[in-house]
Amino acid sequence: MSTDVRTTARKFVAATSREALRLVREALGAEAIVLNHRATPEGVEIVAMVEGEMTQAVASAAPVVPVRAPLSAAPVAPVAPVMPAVPAMAMPVAAPAVAPASAGPVARALAAAPAPAAPPAPADMVMNELHSMRGMLEEQLASVVWNDRQRQDPVRGRLLRTLLGAGFSAKLSKAMLEKLPTGQSYAEGMAFARAELIRAVPVHEDEDALLAQGGVYALMGPTGVGKTTTTAKLAARCVMRFGADKLALVTTDSYRIGAYEQLRIYGQILDVPVFAVKDAADLHLVLQDLRDKHMVLIDTVGMSQRDRSVSDQIAMLCNSHRPVKRLLLLNATSHGDTLNEVVHAYRNGGGGNELAGCIFTKVDEATHPGALIDTVIRHRLPVHYISSGQKVPENLMLADRAQLVDSVFQPRRHNPLFVPAEADMQDEAAGATPSAQVVQAQAEAERLRLQYQNLIRAMAHDAQELATAAGALAGAQIGFEGARRLWRNAGDEAVGQKSVLEDLMVQARSEVAAGCETHVLALSGQVGLRSDEGGDAYECQGSLLLSDRSGLPLAAPNQWLSTAAVAGGAETRRKPGLRQVQWLRQQSLGRTLVHVLPRLPMPESMVEWQAQGQRWLARAPGSTAVIDPVTEAPGKLARLGLEFGPARPVSFRGKPALQCEAQAEVLLRLGASATIDRRGLPVLRCVVTRILDARGQKILAQSYLLSNLGSEVSAQQLAQWQGWAAEADPCFRLLRQGVQLIGGMGELGDPDMMKRLLIAGQVGTTVWRLLQARGEWADRTRVLLNQLSGRPARSSRPLTGNALYVGVGKLLMLLEALGTESTAPTQPARALAPQG
Repeated sequence: MSTDVRTTARKFVAATSREALRLVREALGAEAIVLNHRATPEGVEIVAMVEGEMTQAVASAAPVVPVRAPLSAAPVAPVAPVMPAVPAMAMPVAAPAVAPASAGPVARALAAAPAPAAPPAPADMVMNELHSMRGMLEEQLASVVWNDRQRQDPVRGRLLRTLLGAGFSAKLSKAMLEKLPTGQSYAEGMAFARAELIRAVPVHEDEDALLAQGGVYALMGPTGVGKTTTTAKLAARCVMRFGADKLALVTTDSYRIGAYEQLRIYGQILDVPVFAVKDAADLHLVLQDLRDKHMVLIDTVGMSQRDRSVSDQIAMLCNSHRPVKRLLLLNATSHGDTLNEVVHAYRNGGGGNELAGCIFTKVDEATHPGALIDTVIRHRLPVHYISSGQKVPENLMLADRAQLVDSVFQPRRHNPLFVPAEADMQDEAAGATPSAQVVQAQAEAERLRLQYQNLIRAMAHDAQELATAAGALAGAQIGFEGARRLWRNAGDEAVGQKSVLEDLMVQARSEVAAGCETHVLALSGQVGLRSDEGGDAYECQGSLLLSDRSGLPLAAPNQWLSTAAVAGGAETRRKPGLRQVQWLRQQSLGRTLVHVLPRLPMPESMVEWQAQGQRWLARAPGSTAVIDPVTEAPGKLARLGLEFGPARPVSFRGKPALQCEAQAEVLLRLGASATIDRRGLPVLRCVVTRILDARGQKILAQSYLLSNLGSEVSAQQLAQWQGWAAEADPCFRLLRQGVQLIGGMGELGDPDMMKRLLIAGQVGTTVWRLLQARGEWADRTRVLLNQLSGRPARSSRPLTGNALYVGVGKLLMLLEALGTESTAPTQPARALAPQG
């Protein structure tokens, strides 16, 4: 007896698959079984029935005895995913096979083998097939729904490909994009994904609390993940925080040759004791002896996540009398599935002792770091530190959510080989041979793609993102609008050097009025340049106007160029700032001008400038010969008996320190070959700046400066101005990068060479101010400009001025190409905080 299940099935027709599926769920419930799904002229047709009715129909069917399929090498044809009617049919029972005596040993073995287990009941077989087919259909319908959504919102599909290409799993990527509002641009979608990832990444942000709490920490992970090196890096941070006497190192690695020796060497360098343990008893005794140590770091033996000994190692640590907090090291170069296995293997310990967190290692070697972030989000595993190199302790940093996420989406130098692009998924027709024109077009397209790859990536941010960045720059008061106007003039033959020079002075007066209090600092410097064509060497003397509030460059009003072979080069070195002082004396800036020179001026220049009312300060060596203006006793700057003022806290080379100043009046002592009268020399102020360690016991640095400024400027302010000048001096070297971007150095007689030099100098001040700017807007803008430059960003390597200059240049070109006008925010950006 057979039963046709179609007698109780129902048919549903709708315009789309989604609508038809909704009708099925409303009529038959969520547990309905789909029997057929096809497209008809009326729409999409789905045949379905209630699961209970299907079970009754199958249960009433006659038993089915399947025929054993013969052995065959032919492949089994795939079954089409359409559910036909399922009648129950009686089949004859096959007689058992008997091997003849002449059969070979293989045949006799097959015949003598025990019969396979009885197949499942026919009802179970049919139900299993139906449930399997139902799952397949639901998966197909889910794909249809997703594809429909992609067609309606193509940005969603592009974002999905971006996330998958970065190493994120499909499950996390789709779950994140489910919340994405429709109608977003790609830039808005990426901003949404970035914000969601930053919110979801678990990070241990309070290192002070972690180190202050102390305790025993065990670093665990597979072989080669970098446990010993990371242990040394953590140990170095602990020693710098609370001293070597509060720390001890322990290793359980008795398998790897030289493991203890490697850690022992680190311990000798840090002056920290190192102990080796073999088993739980050793560990118990060692930790008992180290109970007075504030922190103990355990370097464990590396084991594969599939090694059964992993559980024994975890049990040894978790059963210790002193609580051991376990940190798992995750290799950034590992595949996502491997990372998932590692976390599962190392996660749980005895008595509910779970992992305290994780450390990312080998981040500098990773190509798809998204898998790391995906893993810690799914397992809710806090990230404590990030290791990105072999240097101890430099290459270990605190985990930062924003930096972690941003590092995932940095442009790569090479195209990924193992992440398929859309073109890789499209097969060409068999036997099709591309024509010569097609091959040539493909080669040209490949050449352009390689040449403008970074620019194409930049365009992917779309015009809205570029306009937003331009608006932020325009409202930040760093001279961006003036720089953009000058950049346009670089290629305009109707605009000459004189016009640009006048424009620069207008900008300089405006910047000085807004950025200076009572003085404007004129920093003099020089940089060597070389022609792109003939290789001619030039020497450029420049003048940079700095704010007396913050020390930031405001304007570069003029540049002077000479060939390096002429006598002018030597004259410039002998008489620093000569051209700059003479030219700036004729300009009106509305503030008292103070020339900051790289070296002491010649005595005749001191006399001349004193008569003209020029104010200056210059760094001087401690061996400078001077005379006491009261006693006329000769001496040197380094031997002056001075009383230093109170010390105040500062940062010196990234560490806390103290700074104090002393001052005295001196006269410059002339040599025997001097041609001027000593009585014409001005009395100079000598300011000595001394840097002490944080305890005030050791002198770390001492510098001297001489100036003809009077008591209206304090010694502390003079020292601050000199420090700012030293920090801003690299701004002159940006001229090389700027000139190359604008058109390069030409041959002698090039009428536009000086114009390009002037423009490059002024744009350089904007680049430098952006490099020093603080705030979220500045961080976002620098990330975008770094992507435009095509330079891979690494958290361990700070952004350089040259890379930022390239990014600004490409931004200006893109804004012009797109015809985008920057719109400053309604509320202007906060003025840059003083640097110092």
